[in-house]
Amino acid sequence: MSRRRPRGQHGSALVEVTWLTLLLLVPLVYLVLSVFEVQRAAYGVTAASRAAGRAFVLAPDQRTGHARAVQVADVALRDQGLSLPAHRLGVTCEPEPLACLTPGSVVVVSLDLDVALPLLPAVFGEQTPSIRVASTHRAPYGTFREARP
Repeated sequence: MSRRRPRGQHGSALVEVTWLTLLLLVPLVYLVLSVFEVQRAAYGVTAASRAAGRAFVLAPDQRTGHARAVQVADVALRDQGLSLPAHRLGVTCEPEPLACLTPGSVVVVSLDLDVALPLLPAVFGEQTPSIRVASTHRAPYGTFREARP
């Protein structure tokens, strides 16, 4: 004699596996996409602040240094598919804020950027949910260099 299976359970394992895969895989894929987006922005912000500090230190004067710092930070962020928001790049000098290109000074470049999470609409208000990424780079001018205006 052959045994027969009850007809109510035939094929339900395939449906259950499909639904569980969808329920678990979709959030996992979204999480991976979000992590990649934040990592890309973190790399871009770090590269931009480093390049801006180096460009400022190599400039002939402070005015040119500020302009070059903004330009190279913008290029470094565009390499990662990002844009430099206005007034997000901060350049300060230590120990004297007005004497950036003097021997022994240090140029401190800071940059912060809000990274919008992918595929999320504006839930509360006009802005989409985002994560802030920040970087600070310290570029020494050098002790044995000539002072520049």
